[in-house]
Amino acid sequence: MYYYRIFDDKDELNFFKSSFEYSKIQELIKEYEKTNQEYVNPDFIGFLKKQDSEAEIIEVTNIYY
Repeated sequence: MYYYRIFDDKDELNFFKSSFEYSKIQELIKEYEKTNQEYVNPDFIGFLKKQDSEAEIIEVTNIYY
């Protein structure tokens, strides 16, 4: 699995995991941009899940000790 962070048009930061390498994610982002005027992370992840069933937004929590 690969882990990524992504910002959308609403300045929302999310992290997601995917079985795709970075180059494939870049290709899919370009494809997504062709059909979408606004970039919202949950929408992109929904688009990505059609190609990669393992893709999902993940929650990242800081740990202090």
